[in-house]
Amino acid sequence: MGEKEVILDEYAFLVSETNEKGIIRFANTDFCSVAGYSVDELINNPHNIVRHKDMPKKAFQSLWDTVKANKIWTGYVKNATKSGDYYWVYATVYPFVSCDGSKGYLSCRRKPSREEILAAEKLYKQWNN
Repeated sequence: MGEKEVILDEYAFLVSETNEKGIIRFANTDFCSVAGYSVDELINNPHNIVRHKDMPKKAFQSLWDTVKANKIWTGYVKNATKSGDYYWVYATVYPFVSCDGSKGYLSCRRKPSREEILAAEKLYKQWNN
C-alpha cells in the first residue's frame, strides 16, 4: 500500500454518474485508469470507494447540500486509488433528472494546478482540526 501522489495527465477527464444515493452507474476509462479499478469494480458501488481519509467531512457536506438543492458544486477533492495512493482533482458535480425520472449526479474532474492543490490542502487541514 502506497501513499504516493498520482499526477493526472494534462488531458485526463474523469467522468462518473451516480444515482441520488451516490451509487456509481457509469465510470469512464480515465476514471477507472487513475483510480486503479475496473469499471465492473466501480459500477453499483458507492462513489466514496475513492474517498481519501484526509478529506474533511465539511467538504462533502458542502457538496451534498449543494447538489441536493439542485445546484452545481465545484471543488478540489483528494481521492484514494485502489492501491492506497492518492490523486487530486478539480471536480464539478451536476445534478440531473434522467428521462426515466430518476435523479442522479454527473461528476466531471480534471487536473488541478499545483497552486490549487496547495491551497486546498491548507484549507482542508484547517477544517480537519
